[in-house]
Amino acid sequence: MTDWVILIENANDISQAETPHKVLRVADYITRPALFAGRRPYILNLCRSYGYQSEGYYASLLAEARGHRVSPSVQTMVELSAKGLYNHALPDLGERLREARAKGAPEVESLFVAFSKPEIAGYERLAREVSDWFRVPALEVEFDPAAPHGISRVRMVPPQKLKGERRDFFLRAMETYTSGRISEPKTKAPAKWALAVLVDPNEKHTAPSKPASIKRLADVAAKMGVEVEIIDPSDLTSLAEFDALFIRATTQINNYTYKFARRAEQEGMPVIDDTHSMIRCTNKVYLKEILEKAGLPIPQTEILDEKSDLEAVFNKLGSPVVLKTPDGSFGSNMVKARTLEELKEGVKAMFETTALVIAQEFVPTKFDWRIGVLNGEPLYACQYKMARGHWQIVKHGPDGKTTEGGFKTVAVEDAPPAIVDAAVRSARLIGDGLYGVDLKETDRGVMIIEINDNPSIDHDVEGAVLKDELWRRLISWFSTRLEQRMGRIA
Repeated sequence: MTDWVILIENANDISQAETPHKVLRVADYITRPALFAGRRPYILNLCRSYGYQSEGYYASLLAEARGHRVSPSVQTMVELSAKGLYNHALPDLGERLREARAKGAPEVESLFVAFSKPEIAGYERLAREVSDWFRVPALEVEFDPAAPHGISRVRMVPPQKLKGERRDFFLRAMETYTSGRISEPKTKAPAKWALAVLVDPNEKHTAPSKPASIKRLADVAAKMGVEVEIIDPSDLTSLAEFDALFIRATTQINNYTYKFARRAEQEGMPVIDDTHSMIRCTNKVYLKEILEKAGLPIPQTEILDEKSDLEAVFNKLGSPVVLKTPDGSFGSNMVKARTLEELKEGVKAMFETTALVIAQEFVPTKFDWRIGVLNGEPLYACQYKMARGHWQIVKHGPDGKTTEGGFKTVAVEDAPPAIVDAAVRSARLIGDGLYGVDLKETDRGVMIIEINDNPSIDHDVEGAVLKDELWRRLISWFSTRLEQRMGRIA
């Protein structure tokens, strides 16, 4: 279970009788760094002031230095200290406000939110949204129709200012939030770390890992002292109860996966995939630029905008031309244009959702290589064959169903050295997380097709050679970073 510690300045702020969790004076926490040696508690900082260089400020700053999870973080304190620093959140919050009012939420001047719960019914989505942006035990959103997005101010509320029914509401919300949703460890010895694995129950055919593979991951992790719990897109507010996050849902910049990664980073958690990797890998325009700059081989590629000379592009790349949207995944949003007319039609359709389109020469092969790279080192090597009668490894049917080709997994040392070298060099341009690099082996040499921040990993495909060692290496990646955070290893 999560080890909660509640910091207060005065005994009247929150008494020990009001919570089952440890209540500690902030001065004791600040001056006694060895209090929680070897543990990673979650610190609820309920100080009377979060101002710069106040005790509340230093409590959160030292919590982060000690490897403890803390709310609010220093980053949040700084952001909420001036409206100019949190303007970036107002468009989303304003949209939630408009939605709530349109559905009949009462016209109030402000909304009090405690642990993502709204004091006034009808504003649940707004409460979750503002809590997603700012990890604060209690805050108030002030409304003003004349203000941009209808919101004039977002401010933190210290608990000693809460009276009567509002204080009771705060205590109930805190009890719910800290009650814990992590199950007791099933291993004989208590788990050392808790790893959240984010999945999307609605992903039936394109999930990066099948349920059986995630279960295998959990079994291996348990033997390594790591407890695995599956979470879903509704569990963002519970993320802080864990030590690390492994995203096994299809990543996109504009969906919940990015919010989970961002929150994990705010909590100081090791996360696969991190937000930088998402931003870089989910955009093929960025990948083209960094790969070309590094001198790594890619198919002949052109970036198109609405003013591009499509006839010149078609003549340069030859027939057929492969068109891609910058953020497509799993082979979706791709067109194989055999004629100039097909090229024009394909580009026109894509420009309805994107300002730029990728045009690439067609490089036919019987299979694509994928090299899994973890922490800058090769992890696995697979050949993915093209789907029967199709030019991609995944064939997307009109009914939403997909058909895949076969596969062959080989030991990394048995894969072509040039393939492995190109994959590792390209992945290191992105970061030190987990990546799947797609490549083609042609008469002209190796060509890098794509770098995936969220590669498929299943025990019977990518893990067919390494078996449980694949999962052990992944768990070790998380454990090593957690140990480093606690100062146990260099």
